[in-house]
Amino acid sequence: MTSLTRRTVLTAAGTLAVAGAAVTPVATARNSPAAATTGTFAHGVASGDPLPDGVLLWTRVTPGRDVVPGSGKGPAVPVRWEVSTTADFRRVVARGTTKTGPERDHTVKVDVRGLQPATSYWYRFTNGKDQSPIGRTRTAPAEGAAVDLLRVGVVSCANLQAGWFSSYRHLAARDDLDLVLHLGDYLYEYAPGEYQARDVVVRPHDPAVEMTTLEHYRRRHAQYKEDADLQALHAAVPFVVTWDDHESTNDAWSGGAENHTEGVEGAWADRRAAAMQAYAEWMPVRYEAGGQLYRRLSFGSLASISMLDLRSYRDQQAPSTTDPAIGSPDRSITGEAQMEWLLDGLSTQQAQWKLVGNPVMITPILFPPALPTAAVEGMEKLMGTATLDGVPYNIDQWDGYTADQSRVLRHLGDNGITDIVFLTGDIHSGWACDLPADRATYPTTGASVGTELVCTSVTSDNLDDILGVPPRTASLSVEARFRTNNPHVKYLDFDSHGYSVLEVRPQGVRMDWYVLSDRTDPAATAGLSQSFQVLAGTQKVTRA
Repeated sequence: MTSLTRRTVLTAAGTLAVAGAAVTPVATARNSPAAATTGTFAHGVASGDPLPDGVLLWTRVTPGRDVVPGSGKGPAVPVRWEVSTTADFRRVVARGTTKTGPERDHTVKVDVRGLQPATSYWYRFTNGKDQSPIGRTRTAPAEGAAVDLLRVGVVSCANLQAGWFSSYRHLAARDDLDLVLHLGDYLYEYAPGEYQARDVVVRPHDPAVEMTTLEHYRRRHAQYKEDADLQALHAAVPFVVTWDDHESTNDAWSGGAENHTEGVEGAWADRRAAAMQAYAEWMPVRYEAGGQLYRRLSFGSLASISMLDLRSYRDQQAPSTTDPAIGSPDRSITGEAQMEWLLDGLSTQQAQWKLVGNPVMITPILFPPALPTAAVEGMEKLMGTATLDGVPYNIDQWDGYTADQSRVLRHLGDNGITDIVFLTGDIHSGWACDLPADRATYPTTGASVGTELVCTSVTSDNLDDILGVPPRTASLSVEARFRTNNPHVKYLDFDSHGYSVLEVRPQGVRMDWYVLSDRTDPAATAGLSQSFQVLAGTQKVTRA
């Protein structure tokens, strides 16, 4: 999701699983790109998708000055990797060697197995005499193990042109996270001047064009991975990721995208394949291009996380918020196979808390009446679609696929599934919502079948940015009217940039929203804004 469409503005033993990788002191949070890693391992290190017995490790090797990302140049090179239970590598428990080369942009992914559950490890890579930064990671608890606490950083919508990644710096500095959940829009496709911080390009994208080819996507991934704050967070904690639309282009669906002109920008199938390949190469995720991204991770008896892919299988968005196709059972946002996987998992998971990594909002939201004209225009730019009183807020969300939306909510209610929380990004705003069993009767019954907690954007434009007003001014009345028209919405912030921290305990789930002082300041401070909770067995959001 983008606030502005392009047409509006012209956003013990290791097992090698894939290719590549290799070390320097543990990366720490930095305020300036001058402190980012340079040399052979200029793009840092990362880990992801922790299992009880393993974790995936990532890096990229630059074997020569001319071997720039996306160039297709350079030799195949060997890369050694090591995993240790100590930061000084005196107790190495897994090691190996692999090769990488231009066919995968000299990226490296190693799926290390044979590790102990709920254990912290340090890892590094070596190419010749050059060592990578040291990364730290942690395996998941054993299946069924009692777990008292899972603490997760939650982020989405990080547009490099719109500001600095101070949210990542603050998360890296916490030193108390088990993992980071990135819910999509890890990077943006736009050229400089097409989508930035209001009217200011804080850091211009490379390449200086909208990315449409494999070279473009690889170079853009590389540029983001050169950010010092992102490097610090990747080196400090494992990521669990999914994509939304901007990893390819705005409002993508299975057969095209709003921000793609067939023929003029090549074939959509080629562009999509390029985006998927670069994502598979450059992200610390158990995914290879053309494979299945949706997956489920478990954290003992406490929680499972089902990560959804809501771009690869969806039907095209309806042309307007009043189009009857919105409710057609022939249209899907998940695709049938993923839907069955999701519903079956929610019914059969033994973990107490069923968390869903959900790229776009599932809560039904209707647009409120009688908003000021400027606010309506701002919302239309923010959502990239026309808005009318009483119609769905955003047809790129589950609200544009109400048959699937109703199917999920009905399944939760009919099967008495408890303790389900959808964790969502995309919408450049913070929300805490009940999922009403029946929207019409919710105001009197308060009956809810689940909850949704939505993190705001790291840097991407919010409503105040679209309106060109100071934060927490004009948006306040808009938020109040949205809450009045949608009483299941308990918290809404259309303005703030930042990150969230989720704490999962047997007795409840709590989300803290942290907001940045200024996304365009590389030294921005962050402060706690709001906290909401979901107590076990309640299926309802309350203020913490």
